This record gives sequence, C-alpha cells and structure tokens, in this order.
Amino acid sequence: MDEDIVEKAEAYAIRRGCHLAGRLGFGIHGIVYTIEGNAHPGVAALKIHYAEEPYLREKDVYGRLKEESIFEVRAFRVPQVIAFDDELLALEMTVVKPPFVLDFAGAYLDFAPEFSDEIWEDWTRKNAEQFGANWPTATDHPR
Repeated sequence: MDEDIVEKAEAYAIRRGCHLAGRLGFGIHGIVYTIEGNAHPGVAALKIHYAEEPYLREKDVYGRLKEESIFEVRAFRVPQVIAFDDELLALEMTVVKPPFVLDFAGAYLDFAPEFSDEIWEDWTRKNAEQFGANWPTATDHPR
C-alpha cells in the first residue's frame, strides 16, 4: 500500500511542478511528505490519504476552517490548504511550527460519529495517554 502512496505523491508533485523533498510523518489515514519546487516558494506539506472517506472528511474540515477564516484553535496553529487533488486523495498545505493542529481525517462536521461506549472509552484512554498533561487543553472547548 505504501508503494501506491509514493506513486500518488510523485504524481501529485509532477502535476504541481514540484518534487518530494522528504517524509514528515505517517498515521492511520495516510503519509505526509514535504514538497518543494516552482509551484510556490518554500516548502509545503503533502498528505496522501489511504482511503477516500477520511480524505473527504479532512478536506471538508479545512474548507470549513477557510470559510470561517480560522488560522488558530486555542493557540494551536492550523495548516492552510494550498491545493488538493480528489483523484490522488492529496492535500497540499502550509507547514506550521509547533504547537499545531495537524490531523482532521478523523474529524466529523455537523454530526457526531456513532460509536459504542467501549470504543469511546478506548479512544479517550489512548488520547489521554498520548496528550498527557495537555489532555485537558485538548478536550476543553467553549460552548
């Protein structure tokens, strides 16, 4: 599957007149590369998704953030989408410095996903461990 992702990343870079400069990271929804070239000054991030559904969710979240002119969430910087490619499941975005909000592929707009109590408890436990002392900040949201 990773070979397919690399091919998609390379195809995207060619379409945009860029080249892959390195790998920034990876997760359950895809792989993030750095790209650079003539399409824009500096370095950008390119996330290639494994599947269409998380790609569309993430794209929709970035679209909503752009509509609302949101560049930060509680002092956490939000990358801005530069371009996208629905065929390649690709999002090109700005690179931000910490602290930052990075992954919206698991986010849902306008409705809560339906998961069992056990799944929610497991999700909460895993994220509380990952965020450590920052977990209260990550979960606190004004209403």
